[in-house]
Amino acid sequence: MKIKENLSLIKSRIPESVVLVAVSKTKSNKLIMEAYNSGHRVFGENKVQEMVLKWETLPKDIEWHMIGHVQRNKVKYMAPFVSLIHGVDSLKLLIEINKQAKKNDRTINCLLQVHIAKEETKQGFNVIELDLVFKKLQSLENIQIKGLMGMATFTNDSSLIESEFKSLKSKFDVLKLNNKKFDVLSMGMSGDYKSAIIIGSTMIRVGSKIFGERN
Repeated sequence: MKIKENLSLIKSRIPESVVLVAVSKTKSNKLIMEAYNSGHRVFGENKVQEMVLKWETLPKDIEWHMIGHVQRNKVKYMAPFVSLIHGVDSLKLLIEINKQAKKNDRTINCLLQVHIAKEETKQGFNVIELDLVFKKLQSLENIQIKGLMGMATFTNDSSLIESEFKSLKSKFDVLKLNNKKFDVLSMGMSGDYKSAIIIGSTMIRVGSKIFGERN
């Protein structure tokens, strides 16, 4: 199947209210342009350097999402253009994003990554840390926290995945009560996005089902 057909199939299966982030990491400009020419505009990268190179050479109406772990010393390179940073997992990183956003006279949209998986290797705030972060956000004027992001355990146990997604949705609902601009719940990837949407995801990250398996 071609990329255009893959995108059409996925979009036909998800609500219009759910944002599809096409995960284009390691994919060539040619493949990204195939998706672009079919009408898609939202792409996700996990390495800052790769995203910067693509931003420099590809159409400027593309909405670039940083979906990977972010090193603080790399924030300055994407600050001029990044649309949404998914994986904000520390207060120090938030402070650096705010600093670089201010230098570029921008407000940068961010998601706070919450650790919901059983795997220790996955990044993210725990629930207690999340509450502490929100108390410090008022001093960060060039950041807009749009919501939460979380990745479920890499497993075939669907009940475990669903319970992890439900715990994230529950925390999202609580925080949303006091945050009017809190409208993004990013959870669900190629293998589990259907469950994530049923539970309440508003944004999914899909790569292999669009572009094929990784290079």
